[in-house]
Formats: sequence, C-alpha cells, structure tokens
Amino acid sequence: MNKAVFVATSHARSGKTSISLGLMNMLTGMTKKVGYFRPVISDAGVGKRDEHIETFLSYFNIDMQYDDAFVYTRSQVERLINQGKRDMIISRIISHYKALEEKFDFLLVDGSDYYPEGSIVEFEINLEIAHNLGLPAVLVEAQNDLNEEELLSNLNIIYKSFKEKDIDVIAVVANKTTESIKNIREDLSITINNPDVLIAAIPSNPRLDCPTIEEIRHSLGARVLMGQDYIGNIVEHTSVGAMQASNFLKDLSPNTLVVVPGDRSDILMASVLANSSTLYPNIAGIVLTAGLLPDKSIIRLFESSALNLPILSVADNTFDTAVAINNVNARIYPSSIEKIETMIRAFQEAIDTESLEKKIITSTPEGMTPKMFLYNLYKKARMARRHIVLPEGKDERIVTAAARLLNMDIVDLTILGTPEMVKESAARAGVELDLSKINIIDPVNSEYYEDFVQTYYQMRKAKGITEEAARDTMADVSYFGTMMIYKGLADGMVSGAAHTTQHTILPSFQIIKTKPGVSTVSSVFFMCLPDRVAIFGDCAVNPNPNAQQLAEIAISSAETAQAFGIDPKVALLSYSSGTSGKGADVEIVREATAIAREKRPDLKLEGPIQYDAAVDMKVGKSKMPDSQVAGQASVLIFPDLNTGNNTYKAVQRETGALAIGPMLQGLNKPVNDLSRGCTVDDILNTIIITAIQAQNK
Repeated sequence: MNKAVFVATSHARSGKTSISLGLMNMLTGMTKKVGYFRPVISDAGVGKRDEHIETFLSYFNIDMQYDDAFVYTRSQVERLINQGKRDMIISRIISHYKALEEKFDFLLVDGSDYYPEGSIVEFEINLEIAHNLGLPAVLVEAQNDLNEEELLSNLNIIYKSFKEKDIDVIAVVANKTTESIKNIREDLSITINNPDVLIAAIPSNPRLDCPTIEEIRHSLGARVLMGQDYIGNIVEHTSVGAMQASNFLKDLSPNTLVVVPGDRSDILMASVLANSSTLYPNIAGIVLTAGLLPDKSIIRLFESSALNLPILSVADNTFDTAVAINNVNARIYPSSIEKIETMIRAFQEAIDTESLEKKIITSTPEGMTPKMFLYNLYKKARMARRHIVLPEGKDERIVTAAARLLNMDIVDLTILGTPEMVKESAARAGVELDLSKINIIDPVNSEYYEDFVQTYYQMRKAKGITEEAARDTMADVSYFGTMMIYKGLADGMVSGAAHTTQHTILPSFQIIKTKPGVSTVSSVFFMCLPDRVAIFGDCAVNPNPNAQQLAEIAISSAETAQAFGIDPKVALLSYSSGTSGKGADVEIVREATAIAREKRPDLKLEGPIQYDAAVDMKVGKSKMPDSQVAGQASVLIFPDLNTGNNTYKAVQRETGALAIGPMLQGLNKPVNDLSRGCTVDDILNTIIITAIQAQNK
C-alpha cells in the first residue's frame, strides 16, 4: 500500500509549493494522520527556519517537530557529495523516512525547490530520493517566461528522467501557464503519451507572485511596530512618500506598500486615514525608513485606535529600501493565508482530485478525524453551490469570512447593508473584498422590499400584524434575510454575530416554519475532537424537552449525522445506564428512546446511557455488553439545555476541540445562529454547513 507521494520539479520558482499545498489539503481529508517530509531544505541562515516546513506544520496543524521534517540543508548535501559520501546521504534519508513512516498513516515528501539557485546535482539527488524510497511522483514545471514548446520540452525531460529510474509518475502539472489552458493540457497529454498519468495545467495568477508584508519583513529584516495581525497583506504596488500628502494621495493604487522616512508624520497619517476611508483604495502597509520613528504623540494616536494595517521599521535609507522591496521574490509563510487558500483552490479546479485520490490512497481508514470532516465539508459544498445570505454587513468578522469564502469559491453570498457600510467593514478588517463577486442589498432601498412587506403582511395579518408593522419588520435585516430564503432568492441564512439567538431564529419560525412531521426545532454542534467527530444535541434551543421532543431531537440529529457522512450511533444520555436508575429525569429519557425506536427502527439507538458508557468502549461493554451503541456513540443527545450547553463548552475548552454550530435542524430551509463571540473560522464553517443543509433540501 502507498504510504507517501513525492512532489518534484527541476527548476526554481515552479510553483511546486502550490501543488504540495493542494495535495496536503487533499491528504488530510482522506486519511487520519498525515506527515510532511522535506529531505533537503534550502539554507535558511543562522537562527532561521525553512518557511515551507513552518507553513505546512502550522496551516495543517501537523503533529510533528520541525527538526523531524528534514534531514539536510542544501550546503550539507553539496559538501557530502564533494567528499564522496553520496550513499550516506541517501541512506540517512531512507532511515529518517522509515522512522516517520512508523508514526504516520501517510507522508507528503517534498523535493527541493532549487531556490535561489539550483544545480544538476540537486535534480539527481531528488531522483535518487524518489527512486530509493519507492514513491509515486507528481511532477511540476512552470511556464513563467517560456513559450509552450519549451514548457512541454522541460516537462517531457523530467518525466522521462523519472521513468528511467522506474519511478511511478502519477501526475504531470504545467504550472503558471500564460497561454490557453485547454491547448496546453491537450498538447501535454500528447507529449507524455501515457493514459495512466494525470495531466493538468494551472493558469498564472499574478497576485500569487506578489510578496506579502511578512515576506518583505523577512527579506529586509524589518521590525513590526504595529499591526502584527495584518502582515499577511499582499503587496501589489510600492509608493515612495516623497511628495506632499495631497500629491501623494492622488497616485495611490490598491494594495500599495508605502515607503517613507520615519519622520514624515504627514505621509504616515495620510496613509492611515486613506486606508480607513472608502474613497481611497486599501493600503497594504507602511515601511518607515532610516531608523527614524514618529513622535511619541503620533504613535500613541495609532495605539489608541483600531489600526488595521502593519507598520514596519528599517534602518536603511528610503531609496535602498524601495529597491530592496522591488527585488523581493514571493514566498509562502504561515501568515500567507489568502495565498495558501488561493493555491489550494487553483489545485482543486485544475486537477481531477477524484482520480488522484484513487491513485494515491489505496485503502480507506475507518472513522473520521476533524481534518477529514472539514475537507469533506468543503468538498461537498463545492459540488453543488448554494446561495447564503449574511444579514450583518456591519460586522468585520462577517466580511472577513465572506472574503475568504469568495477566494475559496465555495458558495455564493449576499450581504445585507449599504455598499458603503460593507466597504467600511472590509476596510476596518483590512481585507480585500471583490464587490463584483458578491451581492450587496440594502433592505429598505431594494427592489424586493415592497413585495416582502406585502408577503409578510398576508402571512401574519391573522395574528394582528398591520401593514405598517409589516413595513417596519421587513426593514429588519433578520426578517429581510429570512424572507429572501422563503422567496427562493437565497438557500440559507447565517446570522447572530451581532444579534441575539431569538432575533436570528424567530423570523424563521414565522416565515420558513418547520418541516412536515417535525414539531420541534432543535440544534446540534459538530464536536471535532482530536481523533473523531461527534454530534452533540440539543445544546442551544430547547431548555427542558419532554419525551416526545427528545425523541424528535434524537431522530433529527441522526439524520443530520447521515447527511454529513457520519454513521449515526445515537446515545440518549442520562445519569444512569440501562434499567439501573429510577426517577422522573431517567424515565423521560427511557420514554424518548422507546418513541424514537418506534418511529425509526432502522436507527441504532441506546438510552438511557451515561456519557462514559456511550463513548468509552471498555466502560460501555461492561455496563451494556449487548448494545450496538455503547462505547462507540457518534450522536449524543443531552436530556436538557443546561446539561448540553455546559457539556459542549466544557469539552471544547478542556480538549481544545473545534465546535461547529449550533446548526438548527427541523426547519423547512436552513437558518443558523452564531455566537456573538464567534471567530472568523466559526462563521466560515457555519456558512459551509448551512450550504450543505440547503443541498439536502
């Protein structure tokens, strides 16, 4: 069985990293424990680390130490070759690989990247590593400044070199292509002439060739004075602040890095103000030169405000700094989140990942890890795009999550609010939001407002709602967003970052209503524990459900598990297991279990059962040896809100588990509530599960 794949190129700046990122993202979604191995790294300098290893370990949260991810630096390899110790190089790499193979289910082995200057010896070493480890290979070359004929020739040479070493080449990728993708892919297929090899071509993306603030900081050895959270900003232009502020502002371009002497407070303040204004483009950051710093009163002014761009300081003069910045080559660092997500998306769009998965992974592991769960969520959402409305356009977290989702190209989005409001939110968050790819609606001034008012009035007039009251109600973003779903203008809604749970879900009870046969709307959390994903319900909606309601919650939660690829083994929890306990609280759970079994005899249900007996195999078998659920429950139903809410929060805090939700179940169409303390990742994941819910409708 394959336990690794080797990624190789023969030239610097091939974009091999983007292929490796795409592969790693795919692998973490397919198998439980994936490691990263880069046998030979570039010389990073004293006290510095290889940015590729740092990026992979950080972004994918790989459980391994930095020093375990490589064996040699390039200079060490060259020295050993000159000493005639080539065999020792390969032997030590094999030994290191075998040790990692024992620890991981699968390994991504990354060949060297020839940066800044490669050699024929480096290519030969990569060949020997792949050959001696017996790994299938994915080959990558970039077009860059080459014409198509030269690109195809390079790819053919590297392909034949690997085949001559009896290395199984499973994919060949033409990267950073500047000509017709279709033509290059077809011509490459003819050139390689092997139907067993996947062929792909990925177009050039100029934005990926632009450095981030972090890359520039790293290259210049600059100090970050402020805005550490924004060093992932991409720099598309550089502007030297040599003119008066009024003239300087006239020539600002989007994502400009401003280079200015540290004592030019006028340019510094003008840049910060321009960045916070909707009338000027976003500024990527500011570099203060000559080792000079602004007056303390200016620094205090920025420290006391929400500064949403990074400010760096360097000792060199302005001219030398500007020249050095223009010579920075784009690299990838852990903070380059936008670039990483863009690369992963390009990989997914260009490569037949279904076929590649079958070539790489020859067996499917049992169970599902959090990484596998999230990978499958994104994959499922992308398969059938849905349209989600976000009512809270004033919230920076909402706009940031929207920008990331647009970059990942998973869902279609509508944000409620004025264009000015959304632009201001994006500016405050320091994110680039492509307004041409997103629908922004101001409810009261929209073309739908009058129709929505009349529809709501007709729905609720029997309840005493007047037309004027309906008009006021439809001005509320939660009601407007819910009506968009009812009218088919959106498939689902996510709200709650700035609104209460009641404000978010009450409109859905009035407008969308519950599914046929369901009387209880409930909620679940997807608890992404270190080694598995469990569903907890109900932890957000029903305070004290009766037996009938508890049975409905159990059935709805089991259906949710099935919809999201989790085998439902449902445990209805109580303080006793089986027939051992007595009391009103236990009897409700016992009755609920009986009702659920009668309604859905096909489901694996157990209750009442204690938490430890539900999830611990040893305890479960000792207390309920004949149960199909004990010790292996994947869906845990709590008897009341007090128990459920406290338990999910305790598990989340004590284990570091990712809790996705709450996800509402039982409505005709999906509406999901966010916590007001939610993070951008919480919002992003909730939008994705809402899109998947909408698919299932």
